[in-house]
Amino acid sequence: MTDATAAAPSAAAPLPPLSSYPDPKDAPAIRWGILAAGGIARKFATDIPHHTSSVIAAVGSRSADRAAAFAAEMDVPRSYGSYEELVADPEIDAIYVASPHSEHRDHALLALNAGKPVLVEKAITRNAAEAREIFDAAAARGLFAMEAMWARFLPSYRATVDAVAAGTIGDVISLTALHGQNIPGGPEHRLWNPDLAGGALLDLGVYPISFAHAVLGVPDEVHAYGELSDLGVDKAETVVLRYGQRAVAVATSSMETAMLNNATIAGTKGRIDLDPTFYNPTDVHLALLDGTRQDVAGRLPGGFQFQAAEAARRIDAGETSSPLMSWQASVEVMEIMDEVRRQVGVVYPGE
Repeated sequence: MTDATAAAPSAAAPLPPLSSYPDPKDAPAIRWGILAAGGIARKFATDIPHHTSSVIAAVGSRSADRAAAFAAEMDVPRSYGSYEELVADPEIDAIYVASPHSEHRDHALLALNAGKPVLVEKAITRNAAEAREIFDAAAARGLFAMEAMWARFLPSYRATVDAVAAGTIGDVISLTALHGQNIPGGPEHRLWNPDLAGGALLDLGVYPISFAHAVLGVPDEVHAYGELSDLGVDKAETVVLRYGQRAVAVATSSMETAMLNNATIAGTKGRIDLDPTFYNPTDVHLALLDGTRQDVAGRLPGGFQFQAAEAARRIDAGETSSPLMSWQASVEVMEIMDEVRRQVGVVYPGE
C-alpha cells in the first residue's frame, strides 16, 4: 500500500496513511470453508490465499459436481455435495456464507449450530429480524459472526471514515454515493428473482447505504423512491437520509444502468471524494477550504483479504464480533433497508 500526497500538503497530512492499517498478511492463519460455489465465492477463493496467510480448505455446494468443479478450478483440497458435510468438517475453522440473500439466515445458523464461526456475505440477510437471529445464535454459542461488507475493511474506506470522525472536513452537510450496474436478465438471474431476494437494494444499494451509515450512523428520517419490476423486485431506488437539521445523505442504486459509482462527503471545512468504484480499493482526494490538498493512492490488488484478515484476528482472539462491522451496525443497516423496502413496496416471498 502506498500513499501519494500532493506537492504542498499541510505539515500533518489530514488523511491517515494507508500503511497505518494492518496488513492482511500479518493476520493469523485460519482454514476457511466456502458455503456455495458462485461468482462471489470465486472472488473470496482468489483473494484469501493470495493476500493472507489463511487457506481455503474446502467448498460445499448442493451439487457434488459443482463443488468438485469449483475445487478443481480454485485449487481447493476438499469438496462436499452438501452444506451439512461442509460445516461438519473438523479441519475447517470458519465458514464463509456465499449463497443468495434468501438463504443467508439458514446457512449461517447451520454453520453456527455446527460450532463454526461465520462470515456472511452482504447484505447479511433479507431483513433485520433475520440478522438478529444470526447474532443471537452466535452470542448464545460464543462464536464469531460478521457481515462480509468488505468495503468497510479497505484502507481507503477506513481512512475516509476516520478522517470524517476526526473532524477533518468539519460538520458533514452532504454525502452522496452511487452504485449502478446494467444487469440484464429475467427470473433466471438471481438479482431479478424475488424468490432469491433479488433486486438492486440488497446487492447494490447496500453499498451506498452502508457507506452513509459508516460515516453518519442511524438517520432521523428515511425517504425512498424506487421502481419495481413486473415480478416485484426493485430495479432502482434513491434513498434520502436526514441526520439532524443539517446533514443529508443521498444513496442511489440501479441494476438497469451503469453509474459513475463514486462517493463524496462535503463538510463545513472541506470535502473528501472517493474515486470510482468507491467501495473497491480506490483513490481518495481531500480538498479543504484552507487550500490543503491531499491525494491518497488506495488502489491495490484483491480486496476481500481485508475482511477475511479481520475475521481471522477476531476468531483467533476468541472474540465474537468486530468493531469495524459490529452486530449493531449490521442490524441498523438492515433496519434502514427494511424501511426502504416498505416505502418502495418490495416484499420477499416467505418473509
